[in-house]
Amino acid sequence: MRFGVLGPLAVWTDGGEPVRVPEAKVRALLADLLVHHGQPVSADRLAEDLWAGRPPGNPVNTLQTKVSQLRRALEAGQPGGRALVRRGPAGYLLRADALDLLEFRDLVARARTADPRARASLLGAALALWRGEPLADFADEPFAAPFARRLAEERLAAVEDRAEALLALGEQPDDLTAEVVRHPLRERLVGLHMRALYRAGRQVEALEAYTALRRALNEELGLSPSPELAALHESILKHEVGGRRVEAAWAGRPRTNLPAPVTELVGRADALREVRELLARSRLVTLTGPGGVGKTRLAVEVARGVPGTVLLVELAGADRAERVVAAVAAVLGVREDLPGAFDDLADWVAEALRARELLLVLDNCEQVVEPVAALVSRLLAAAPGLRVLATSREPLGLAAEALWAVPPLDVPGPDDDTGASGAVRLFVARARAAGFTPGPDDARTVAAVCRRLDGLPLALELAATRVRALGVAGLLERLDDRFRLLAGGHRDAPARQRTLRAVVDWSWDLLAERERVVLRRLSAHVDGCPLDAAEAVCAGPGVPADEVLDALDRLVNRSLVVADHGPGGPRYRLLESIAEYGRERLRQAGEQEAIRRGHAAFHLALAERADPELRGHRQLEWLRRLDADTANLRAALDVLDGDAAARLTRALTWYWFLRGRITEARRALRAAPGAEAAAWHAGFGVLAGEPVDQAAVDGASAIADPAARARAHWFLGYVLTTIGDMAAGERLTDLALAGFRRLGDRWGEAAALSDRVSQALTQGRLDVAHRSAEHSDRLFTELGDRWGRLQASFALGTLAQIGGDYERAARVHREGLRLAEELESWPEVSYTLSWLGRVSLLRGDHDRARDFHERARRLAAELGFGPGEVYAETGLALGARRRGDLDAAERHLLRVLRWHRSVGFAAGSTLALAELGFVAELRGDLDAARAWHAEGLALAREVGDPRAVALALEGTAGVRVLEGDPVEAARLLAEAAALRESVGVPLPAAERHDVDRITAAIHRLTPASASTTRPVPESG
Repeated sequence: MRFGVLGPLAVWTDGGEPVRVPEAKVRALLADLLVHHGQPVSADRLAEDLWAGRPPGNPVNTLQTKVSQLRRALEAGQPGGRALVRRGPAGYLLRADALDLLEFRDLVARARTADPRARASLLGAALALWRGEPLADFADEPFAAPFARRLAEERLAAVEDRAEALLALGEQPDDLTAEVVRHPLRERLVGLHMRALYRAGRQVEALEAYTALRRALNEELGLSPSPELAALHESILKHEVGGRRVEAAWAGRPRTNLPAPVTELVGRADALREVRELLARSRLVTLTGPGGVGKTRLAVEVARGVPGTVLLVELAGADRAERVVAAVAAVLGVREDLPGAFDDLADWVAEALRARELLLVLDNCEQVVEPVAALVSRLLAAAPGLRVLATSREPLGLAAEALWAVPPLDVPGPDDDTGASGAVRLFVARARAAGFTPGPDDARTVAAVCRRLDGLPLALELAATRVRALGVAGLLERLDDRFRLLAGGHRDAPARQRTLRAVVDWSWDLLAERERVVLRRLSAHVDGCPLDAAEAVCAGPGVPADEVLDALDRLVNRSLVVADHGPGGPRYRLLESIAEYGRERLRQAGEQEAIRRGHAAFHLALAERADPELRGHRQLEWLRRLDADTANLRAALDVLDGDAAARLTRALTWYWFLRGRITEARRALRAAPGAEAAAWHAGFGVLAGEPVDQAAVDGASAIADPAARARAHWFLGYVLTTIGDMAAGERLTDLALAGFRRLGDRWGEAAALSDRVSQALTQGRLDVAHRSAEHSDRLFTELGDRWGRLQASFALGTLAQIGGDYERAARVHREGLRLAEELESWPEVSYTLSWLGRVSLLRGDHDRARDFHERARRLAAELGFGPGEVYAETGLALGARRRGDLDAAERHLLRVLRWHRSVGFAAGSTLALAELGFVAELRGDLDAARAWHAEGLALAREVGDPRAVALALEGTAGVRVLEGDPVEAARLLAEAAALRESVGVPLPAAERHDVDRITAAIHRLTPASASTTRPVPESG
């Protein structure tokens, strides 16, 4: 199937028959995919393009409908057409291998290196493909307009090239009048038109064309025609067209000296498009980036797609200003011995370019930035038709400069599809070329290699040359010594690019001593650092603290340091290869140990400054700071020992809890001495699903510091309450609350009161629960602690749920979910999802309830957060039974029961036992139902929770119905109802399904006469 964009949108079969694509939005979708030819387009981008900021009610579904319509239209046109529209992780993609634009560009590219006769023929064939304005039916659409302008420019350049070729052959080109009318300021076009008119014997019209151009240039731009065009005008006046004066200046110069591609450019399709678009808007574009990132290759490929004259100037060997000018002059063919008015070679270069329209590619400018900048500024001012594409490890620093930082190739994350990664595709392609084809089992290892090498193309290509000898796994193992490993590049590469060390050495040698000191000291950081850390760690002998920022700025400009800008300000980061090089230089300078100690001391102070802030209104700000510096904090913990290590562990414990990093916390606390660390380790152990360490719980009372003791008592009470051991939890909470109040610790008081809500509810003390929840919410709100407000939202939502106000419960829990997600506190997100699942269940929305609970369970499992996983699984069990899926309910409940028993807190099992009894009763399994409910009733009475006792009595009433004793069943229901009333919590309508079901069964078993003498009481 063939597609057309060189005119109105068109589709043809392989046989040339038109294919009808109905409906305007479907055609617009096709046009948008063709505009992004070969590249995926996200659904969001397509929706924005198609509906221009006024999307339909459900843009994703509507877009999918349009995609389906397009696939059907293509399939109807030719079998197999449906498969041309594909969807991947990055969006939708159209495989349009037969596209008139590709054919046009191929013909133009072949024409550039052909002799004049073949050139004219090839360009004629290319222009014959045009059927009108590109994508004429979408000319006003924002997504198509820039594309159409670029194509129109390519067509016009081809028209000019063909006219020039025909004139060189002594033949007359097609009439250019219409093109001149559309482009009256284009000097090259007007010059060709003047020559053609003169050769056709229309000298007066040729002179009039010049006059019109001169007037337009003066009125619109305040400029005069170029000297070359003025010379042509004079030649026409003197009938000397064709003489040396005009023709000889550029005679025989190639249209391009770009090297032919030897290998495919991999993973740079987006970069090519973006840089070409930038070059269309800016006359000076500089590609920056670290050594080995592929600046030169990208620049050459960008230039290859630019119509007209394109010349490459290699500056790697230039070491001073005159050699820069000489290199440019040599490529342009400008000689120093030309007679004339200019003594300065740069003036001759400017004069040679003055009337020309061309792209000059200046490669490897970094070692001569200042002379290159001076020359480029001069040339751009002298030659309006000149554009410059430069590559440099630092910017030229000109006002007209547009910078584009060349990134490393994208690398896959640990769970990403490796086949979509540009880095993986490049490595695999080069490994195959070296005689080794990685297999499917190598995919993850290849991805790890690409990550370790930062996606740097040169490093990947060097690594690929070693994979045949080492295999992928062996290569990965040896990357710790990457500079020795990646030392055998291709012989046809420049010396500075044959080894990874040579690439970095080239940049290092260009640095001032102060910059070298900062770079090597910066390598002590892991995954980057903000400015305060860089100044603290990098300052010292050779670099005062107030000079670190200036050195960092220079290193960023030289592409050796990456500055990532975020809400908290810039973070300075080294690519792994640069960091390894810096650490090597740090060792050579004898500074490694001192800098590592300084780095650890800074991060100890940072953590201790952050700890109190994590309980107030700056909680989010400090969480994000610690998140960003997690790798640095871990490195500091590895370096510190003794009291310093214990202090860092203590300072990070609450951060680890908020982030759900249970395993990391337990590992660090296990190594820390003292009763305080043991108490927190025991609490984290319970959260991980392990039995409580009673000795550590008891030992918390021996903590000397009153504030630390109160915090430890509170945390242990919190985790024991979480898993249902209310008695032990309440005892510890009371100790903590008393301690916090003595200390005037409002945060601690609010946290303890939040736990008291659950404990009071277990005992049926709703008045205490209400007072505690409201007081806790008020204190946490005053403190600005989002985590605390989240705890209060749970308490308030639970109370609303108990009271049957499900709308308010859902609203409170949704606010809790927002807070938890804002905090990125994933254990709390898991809990909140389960709370929303419980409310959905009570509102009868079983599908939504299952979705909430399943999301909560998966998240808790990923975190290793046992209580959250069990809480979610309990919700899944409740939902399964409500739906009638008794087998699924039983599986969930048995897992919940096993977990409670494994951690030694059977008291938390009252609900699971009651639900297992209901499952057995609904199956008609009398013995199992009797056993489950008997065990649950005994446990509920032992715990002393009136609502749990009532639930067990209601379940036992169902057993009595199975036994045929409706009178006893009715008595049990009445007793349960009285218990619920005694604590002010009658059973809401949404939770009466079992009671109503059992009550109906009692009525069926009770004779009418009996029911009048002893009515069955309502248990609500």
